[in-house]
Amino acid sequence: MGTEEIKNALDISNWQSELAYDRWIALPVFGLRPPARYKHAAAAVDEKLYIVGGIRNGRYLSDVQVFDLKSFSWSNLNLKPNADKFKDTGSLEILPATSSHIVIKWGNKLLIIGGHSKKVSDEMTVLFIDLETHLCGVMETSGKVPVARGGHSATLIGSRVIVFGGEDRSRRLLNDAHVLDLETMTWSLVEAMQTPPAPRFDHTAAVHADRYLLIFGGCSHSIFFNDLHVLDLQTMEWSQPQFQGDLVTARAGHSGISIDENWYIVGGGDNKSGCPETLVLNMSKLVWSVLTSVKQRDPLASEGLSVCSALIDGEKFLVAFGGYNGKYSNEVFVMKPKPSGSSLPKIFQSPAAAAAAASVTAAYAITKAENFYFPKAEDSSSKGTGNILSEQGVRNDIEAIREEKKVSELSLAEVRAENTRIRGQIDEKNGTHSELSKELLSVQGQLVAERSRCFKLEAQITELQKMLESMQSIENDVQALRRQKSDFERDVEVDSAVQRQGSGGVWRWIAGGTGNA
Repeated sequence: MGTEEIKNALDISNWQSELAYDRWIALPVFGLRPPARYKHAAAAVDEKLYIVGGIRNGRYLSDVQVFDLKSFSWSNLNLKPNADKFKDTGSLEILPATSSHIVIKWGNKLLIIGGHSKKVSDEMTVLFIDLETHLCGVMETSGKVPVARGGHSATLIGSRVIVFGGEDRSRRLLNDAHVLDLETMTWSLVEAMQTPPAPRFDHTAAVHADRYLLIFGGCSHSIFFNDLHVLDLQTMEWSQPQFQGDLVTARAGHSGISIDENWYIVGGGDNKSGCPETLVLNMSKLVWSVLTSVKQRDPLASEGLSVCSALIDGEKFLVAFGGYNGKYSNEVFVMKPKPSGSSLPKIFQSPAAAAAAASVTAAYAITKAENFYFPKAEDSSSKGTGNILSEQGVRNDIEAIREEKKVSELSLAEVRAENTRIRGQIDEKNGTHSELSKELLSVQGQLVAERSRCFKLEAQITELQKMLESMQSIENDVQALRRQKSDFERDVEVDSAVQRQGSGGVWRWIAGGTGNA
């Protein structure tokens, strides 16, 4: 059933109870809709969806739109400048037009962290919107303030916000991490060990067990990623754990939200096509699965959309808005996620504790568990305190650890087989490299010989050119001699003619004289 069919069949008065689990529906809207957009930011507070800024037709937006999830109506939030903390730039805009930013709820405020804006700033700015007074202004921060950026991630952990990656004003890609302490509004740089994710923007981030920061997807200026990276916030080590489950395509511009141990990923694309599947990652087991799919041109298969978690009548829902996949969207979609059962958490291993140590760790855990002392309960009133583990529960844990050990040993065997295969490929490549090196040396020798022959030919050509120049001079001399010869012969002929004429006159005089006598 498509989203439009479900929308038409929706009972407005009791729509929450009618929703099937893990299915998106488009909510009806009463009244005017806000301008469609993408690369905005969103937050759900008290059964209302707040949409801040974004882009439409290449223009940054500076409005704050509010969708009431009970009445299905939109309204515009009229902001007021905060005289103490709002920096006057001479613009009539109270909230700077911004895109590719992050909005986080903190107390009774929405914090707008970073983003691209026409307002020039070398450092990342933090704005606030007071949801009670509607005041808007700049939060003054101190410490090692990160460079201004957009397309980053900002994740709330307790009273701290962790910012990762993004793209600065010069389109330089970033993979640094910073922490903003919301109690003191002080920035600090995260100095982590091991290999961090490649520089990227338009990725997503989530936190698991208040300890692990997960980074998924995103893109550079030419590559789209489908990798998963984890930063252990206690050991400050980056790792790239192996995950299982369904194949995950590379994407950027997607949106994500975590509920309990599940991390929901919606939309995104690769500038060619959108991603129609809604993914869920079980962060305890590191297993990907496709929750549902929509049509290729559906707004939920867009880049630059937003997804929030909203509490409606005590029940959690996913709420999606906006995006772009050939056209801009201003639809509101909701999904009721199926409640997940409890499961044993999976330890995120740092690179130092690689797969080879997994079986040893599991065996050690089994030995320790089997030596546990199980105290007997003195009376029934002591049951349910949660301070003493039952013997059966520990045995279940032991069995689970044994199963984990088996899986680790299988993974270790696979890793060893893969290492053997890679070594074979390396040896083959080394052999090929040796042969190519020999061919290269041979070609270089031939090249030296050819260069020597070229030098000789150039010398011969120079000599021939000199000979040609001298031959030209000789040719000129020959031509001059020929002209001289021609002139000489002409003079001789003239002299001969004159002499012949002179000789004829004498004989005529002699002959004439004789006749007269």
